Amino acid sequence: MEYITVKGVSSDSFVEKKSEFIGHICHVDNEEQAIAFINHIKAENRKARHNVYAYKLRDGNITRYSDDGEPQGTGGVPVLDVIQKEGLTDVCVVVTRYFGGVLLGASGLVRAYSHGCKIAVDSAIKQIFCECAKITVTTDYNMYSKLSFMLPKYEIKMIKEQFAENVTLEFFVKNKHKKALIDDITDMTGAKADIQVKNDLWEDFA
Repeated sequence: MEYITVKGVSSDSFVEKKSEFIGHICHVDNEEQAIAFINHIKAENRKARHNVYAYKLRDGNITRYSDDGEPQGTGGVPVLDVIQKEGLTDVCVVVTRYFGGVLLGASGLVRAYSHGCKIAVDSAIKQIFCECAKITVTTDYNMYSKLSFMLPKYEIKMIKEQFAENVTLEFFVKNKHKKALIDDITDMTGAKADIQVKNDLWEDFA
């Protein structure tokens, strides 16, 4: 299992027929964080005509959106559609509009808010979180070079290497590779390596 989200906060903007649209995106873990981000953007853009938003959360499989005064279906839904098409979750997007005096019409608003969300998404750093385990292997120095050569084929994410009386390697491995990797280490070391496993974790493998 895996899911795609973004790191931190990011934004970008464009102008359409004198209206400025600013797309803001933020990683959020729950609804409280999403609402706090929306309120923060609104507070920073008090003079804006609209702050359209949408968010999608893994926790409770929640999706919410708001047109914030724009005609129904022309703001929040297009923003949510982009989030879903990009395969993102645990994100909140707010698209701020400073009205320039020229009406865009329903189709123009849909395009503008979709684009506002898309440029925010494109400006962000993506993170791919995978269900994984943390493995700690302690073995003698003779096995270190063999393990170093073997581990990359399992797409591990190294945490640290410690060199003392023995060598200790600590790393994340995706669940789909976990059993094969442990079996490989066991065979390679003649079952002499100490292998500690911590399950049910999520880590960014992007």
